[in-house]
Amino acid sequence: MSRLIFLGCMAYLTVGLGQLVVGSVLEPMVHAYGVQYGDGGQLVMNQFLGGLAGTIAAPFLIGRVGRKGLLLAAFLGMAVMEFLYMAQPAWGIMLGIAPLTGFCFGIIESLIGSIIIASTGDRANVAMSRLETFFGAGALVIPFAGAALIEIGQWKLAFGIVGALAAVTFVLWVVLWPTELLGARGEAVHQAEAATRAEGKSLRLGRRYGILLGICALFFVIYVGMEMSFVHYLPSMLVQENGLSDAAAATSISAFWAAMTLGRLVSGHIADRISGGMYLFWGTAIGAVCFLLMALTGGTAEMFIFSFIAGFAFSGLFAIALVFTNRSVPGATERITSLLIACGLLGGAIMPKLIGWSLDHYAVSVARWIFFAIAAAMIVVVLAAIALSGRKSRAKSPAHSAI
Repeated sequence: MSRLIFLGCMAYLTVGLGQLVVGSVLEPMVHAYGVQYGDGGQLVMNQFLGGLAGTIAAPFLIGRVGRKGLLLAAFLGMAVMEFLYMAQPAWGIMLGIAPLTGFCFGIIESLIGSIIIASTGDRANVAMSRLETFFGAGALVIPFAGAALIEIGQWKLAFGIVGALAAVTFVLWVVLWPTELLGARGEAVHQAEAATRAEGKSLRLGRRYGILLGICALFFVIYVGMEMSFVHYLPSMLVQENGLSDAAAATSISAFWAAMTLGRLVSGHIADRISGGMYLFWGTAIGAVCFLLMALTGGTAEMFIFSFIAGFAFSGLFAIALVFTNRSVPGATERITSLLIACGLLGGAIMPKLIGWSLDHYAVSVARWIFFAIAAAMIVVVLAAIALSGRKSRAKSPAHSAI
């Protein structure tokens, strides 16, 4: 199991770097290409739409080429696309590369997530939180690398760093393919996943299960969309309204991701102690308060401080919500995981375009209030999911409490 977790962590570190590298160099990139923030948002949108396609296609492609072939191809494709980014081609080509890069992200994240959840059982909260910690570590490191490269006028090399790590991760998975996925043990995991896919057909028969799954899917759309929008546009907001330099503003993402990384070290244990549902509620509530305070103040120090607190509050939401949904809607782990990650990628594709448009046409303060409104909406969605999950649990067993 330790080898599987290690390789999963390396994969999530690589994806964390890849998903955030555009945001860390967005400010100099839009100036270098002579485009607007909305065009930068289009690049992010294209990448996330590609991720959405990859996530949806992953279960189908597994049946055609197998998990190993699909995962290794995704790592190799990611490396190639990042090196193409680094070559700084024409903007139209950049927009064309983005969905291919995202396609690889989507396959890697959904495939590894479903394998980890299916393989770790009761330890799923802790295992997924550990993977998300490494995702956060990648997102934490890339702004510093981006800021340093911006200072020396070589911002495009940030893509080369991601491409190199993707190549290294590819080699590690080739050499150290997990024993859990080989031989009889691997066949057992495969059979368990096939069984959950078959069981998933029964989800269509349960109206309440369908509503609960829909609510949880909506949460992923909102949460990932807001998180990706915030980390991609926080530097630009600080440049426009607070007068920070491009390099200094790029490091602002690190305040958010430092807290995310620290929080993920403990989020799985906290969720096991207080329940996944309560973790989701308190995380969204504290985060919403932080975004309200950012909207009301807007000062540089306040933006850094409340970004840090919001990052800590949001640190485990993605991983805990994945486990919460899979436990609340039993069966079809692979399909549910792919669906939820796909919904997150859909949000990550749409919302950055919205925020980029607002920054092009309105004051930065408008974007800050949009972020608060989105955070407040998440609270409502979480409460609905907890309520419906509790009703399902009571229907099954009066003594069984919601996860």
